[in-house]
Amino acid sequence: MATREIFTGMPWWVKWVAVPVIALVVFGGLIASVVGFLFSLLFKALIFVALVGGLIYVVRRFMSSSSSRGNW
Repeated sequence: MATREIFTGMPWWVKWVAVPVIALVVFGGLIASVVGFLFSLLFKALIFVALVGGLIYVVRRFMSSSSSRGNW
C-alpha cells in the first residue's frame, strides 16, 4: 500500500525502467548465482537420469542375453 502511494506521482520510466535497473545492479550477483545454481542442479539431474537409464538398459540387455544363452 505504501509503495503504491510513493510511486503515484512518479513518471512511468521511473517505475518501469529505473527501479528494475537499480534492482538488477544491487541484486545482480545474487540473481546470477541463484540462476547458475539452478542450471547446475538441472544439469546434474539430467546426467543422473541418463546414467540410471543407461544402467537399466545395460542390465536388461545383459539379463536378456544371458537368459537366451541358457536356452541353448
